[in-house]
Amino acid sequence: MVFDTEVYSNTGGQASKASQIGQVAQFAAAGKAISKKSLAEIAMSYGYVYVAQIAMGADMNQTLKAIQEAEAYPGPSIIIGYAPCEMHSIKGGMVNCQAEMKKAVDSGYWHMFRFNPLLKEQGKNPFVIDCKPATADYKEFIMNEARYSSLMRSNPERAAELFEKAAENSKERYDHLLRLSKLYE
Repeated sequence: MVFDTEVYSNTGGQASKASQIGQVAQFAAAGKAISKKSLAEIAMSYGYVYVAQIAMGADMNQTLKAIQEAEAYPGPSIIIGYAPCEMHSIKGGMVNCQAEMKKAVDSGYWHMFRFNPLLKEQGKNPFVIDCKPATADYKEFIMNEARYSSLMRSNPERAAELFEKAAENSKERYDHLLRLSKLYE
């Protein structure tokens, strides 16, 4: 189980390959300019690893299904869970982290899916997308967190550029998941 906070907490919240575009972090005060790595796709590339990306606050049933499938899978499994943390500085505090997870999925910031290699053996698509295209505004979502909104206050031009890039990247990631689903059919 990987709790993805998108913050490299062990070293005081510096930017890392797990950080998103536009996120302000230690050593990235002007906002991170490149996309985060896809740990899920790295694991899926092996072909024999069960992989799920979840957000408990967005869909408890999908979370439970992923945990059950991972536990039952007769090989290596990895579940990557979106995990807001105190370094996100969510408006209203950590009491709102479950709601923040739902907003992350609704805005297309975080995507949920499962990759179960056993389904291919059954003639089924092993890659299942468990979220819909974004129904909420991406930029509105990220402005709810200080790790993004602080860049808007300190450098509005750079923030506008990076946030637009991040929103477009989010749409492209969802389209990429759709292509992956077709690839695995």
